[in-house]
Amino acid sequence: MAAQAAVLLWSALQSRRNFFVNYGPMAFVTDFLLNAGAILAATTIYSSSPTTLNLLLILPAFALLMLPVKSRTRPKKPSQAVAANGTLENKGRQDSLEALPERPFITHYRGSMMVVTCVAILAVDFRVFPRRFAKVETWGTSLMDMGVGSFVFAAGLASARPLLKARGAGKSKTIEVSWIAAARHSAPLLLLGLIRLYSIKGLDYAEHVSEYGVHWNFFFTLALLPPFAVVVQLLPQPLFSVHSIALLATAFYQSILDGTSLKVYVLTAPRNSILSQNREGVFSFVGYFGIFLIGQAVGLDVLPRKNIATSRIVAQVSPKHQSLVRLLLWSAWFSVVLFLATSHKTFRLQVSRRLANLPYVLWVSAFNCAQLALFCVIEVLVFPEVYSATDKETETRRCRHATSQVLGAFNTNGLAIFLLANLLTGLVNLTTDTLRAGQGSAMFTLLIYTGALAIIATTLRSKNISLKF
Repeated sequence: MAAQAAVLLWSALQSRRNFFVNYGPMAFVTDFLLNAGAILAATTIYSSSPTTLNLLLILPAFALLMLPVKSRTRPKKPSQAVAANGTLENKGRQDSLEALPERPFITHYRGSMMVVTCVAILAVDFRVFPRRFAKVETWGTSLMDMGVGSFVFAAGLASARPLLKARGAGKSKTIEVSWIAAARHSAPLLLLGLIRLYSIKGLDYAEHVSEYGVHWNFFFTLALLPPFAVVVQLLPQPLFSVHSIALLATAFYQSILDGTSLKVYVLTAPRNSILSQNREGVFSFVGYFGIFLIGQAVGLDVLPRKNIATSRIVAQVSPKHQSLVRLLLWSAWFSVVLFLATSHKTFRLQVSRRLANLPYVLWVSAFNCAQLALFCVIEVLVFPEVYSATDKETETRRCRHATSQVLGAFNTNGLAIFLLANLLTGLVNLTTDTLRAGQGSAMFTLLIYTGALAIIATTLRSKNISLKF
């Protein structure tokens, strides 16, 4: 909850004091310490006392929220003119609200997830990072096990936006165009995977073969997601929803794991062929693809301003609360199914990130939906004006006011920053004996590393540079 607690305090400072309106060095440092520093502290020096850290963030936030909202300088109202039919119309008003609004809570979720990921990939090499947060070998859960799954879930969530835009415009891509677009997204990731493979083998960098295999790495998994997503998009959507395809695929994969010798093969087979050398990466892709599709399904449901497929429960609440209710329903659904899958009274399945099995997919999905719901609660309570805008210009202005610059920067160039974080992690490990570093030295290194990433990300965003892969 450190990420949500930090965003809550940031939101209180912004809504009650307009602290980040004039975004100078002091505002950036405060933004960074809250939304990146708190996450760094939660995974290191405050890892054994998370309640203390959360209280240090939440109590000041509540105190600030007790204050009245500080008035901001309002822009002049747009001039009005009488239309030909005698009605008034605003000259400065935009034609209509965007069908796909930019929601700050989505930005905060994706930005925080990226910060946690970048912090963890270097912090894990220091003793200040608890071993219980590192990836488990085969069975069980940890922070970093959740991190890789959350990265894929967030990618699926983001992939829903171009699909919704195409549907809203009444455009349907041809098969050729879809494959070309998928290849354009996959090619840079495939290249990054090859570069990582070459650098690890060439520099004799420490690696865990049981994570993805001898040659496979996470970039190869990411590179395969777009072309497989195209296959799903070609299926008749009313008959095969993205959500149902994800669950059916992962359930079938789980049945193969339990009903055949595949599980034993993935976990214990000798590495005497290309497939066996990379068996973890090859077969776990099914689970990661399921996570990607579930993230996409959640995005297709939550991102639109108006969703035709609205359930009776959602239809009964006000529009500004509908996204929150949808996320709570998604979280409850995956939590219940996860409980049934892992309960000793039912299927007794165990979570395995190495296999990316059904319980792992459900665990990642339930957690991320809950995280999104918590960020959405903060937005609804602290920035309710975001949902009351009547034109695009006002809504954009209010959304920017309610969005952290640091988290927005990590979200805008997430994959590029992730790549840079990997390069910096390698550089630190080649120049520093991380295992022998004391707590002070480790925290100083991690703070400089995280600060460098934040400065670069914020600079790119301030110059409207978006590096897409």
